[in-house]
Amino acid sequence: MVGTAETSAGVSAAQPSPGERAAMERAVDLARRGPAHGPNPRVGAVLLDASGAVLAEGWHAGAGTPHAEVAALTAAARSGADVRGATAVVTLEPCDHTGRTGPCSRALIEAGVARVVYAVDDPNPDAAGGAARLRSAGVDVVGGVLAGAARELLRPWLAAVEQGRPFVTLKLASSLDGRVAAADGSSRWITGTVARRHAHELREEVDAIVVGTGTALQDDPSLTARTADGTLTEHQPLRVVVGFRAVPGDSRLRGPGGPLLTLATHDPAEVLAALAEREVRHVLLEGGPTLAAAFLRARLVDEVHAYIAPVLLGAGRSSVADLGVSTIDEAVRLRPREVRPLGPDVLVVADATWEGRED
Repeated sequence: MVGTAETSAGVSAAQPSPGERAAMERAVDLARRGPAHGPNPRVGAVLLDASGAVLAEGWHAGAGTPHAEVAALTAAARSGADVRGATAVVTLEPCDHTGRTGPCSRALIEAGVARVVYAVDDPNPDAAGGAARLRSAGVDVVGGVLAGAARELLRPWLAAVEQGRPFVTLKLASSLDGRVAAADGSSRWITGTVARRHAHELREEVDAIVVGTGTALQDDPSLTARTADGTLTEHQPLRVVVGFRAVPGDSRLRGPGGPLLTLATHDPAEVLAALAEREVRHVLLEGGPTLAAAFLRARLVDEVHAYIAPVLLGAGRSSVADLGVSTIDEAVRLRPREVRPLGPDVLVVADATWEGRED
């Protein structure tokens, strides 16, 4: 049919207008205002009147707060805007379940919204179904609009929900020849201040930081997220130590920062299962080399953030322990996504690609 598009749910609907596409770009920007950490996705919403003018905007500010659609409806009500017959432009399919808050699909229906344009289908089986409910109520629904931009913003959350386990980012900070410490064990600091500042920003975005007992005992890290002046940020990730050795009572891990969780296991799958039970969506794996290798061997790494300093050590611990690779054909190859200079250092962000690899 001319002038229609097949939505992601397989239902024909009118093509999004230029104004709706612009509103979706705005909704993605609004979604970024929400926290990257936490069990809920970052979502933005824009309400348009029949002429395409903006009636109200909203975004999700974290678990327990109103979802983006409800936030936008509330903003419209406060301003006296009439949303009957309006179009709701949302980055994620409106939810259809009652959790900490009520279902957004019903809120939109009750408000009299006539059309919903969204970017990404909700993969959560407990929350999905909003598009179907809206259509059954006579609301015009279009999905898949600017889905690429929305999926990129939601990448860790989507992967965690789709895979049924936390999204894992492996962080490496090494010399140019792949060392994380000198021969005498010293490691502070291989990378410079700009790279370390960026690493703290990454910590602030994740739900949990995971290290092995070897790193906890040898390096005595605090595993906190800090600002440039050294103060703790508002969000502090869960600090997780994996292994069978106890964390000493005077460890910095028991000082100011996020809660401390010890997991008496060496099995990466068990670690992620325990964290999934706590609604952890994004894990930052900070080492050491043995734990990094265990997660890589188990194919439970989703992306790598490698901070590389222009330093040569020649000896000392490698950033990753034995992976069982005996020939170059068995190498774990990554797909680079970004290369960013950070002062004198370089950050390489790469996706793990396990498809087609044989055990």
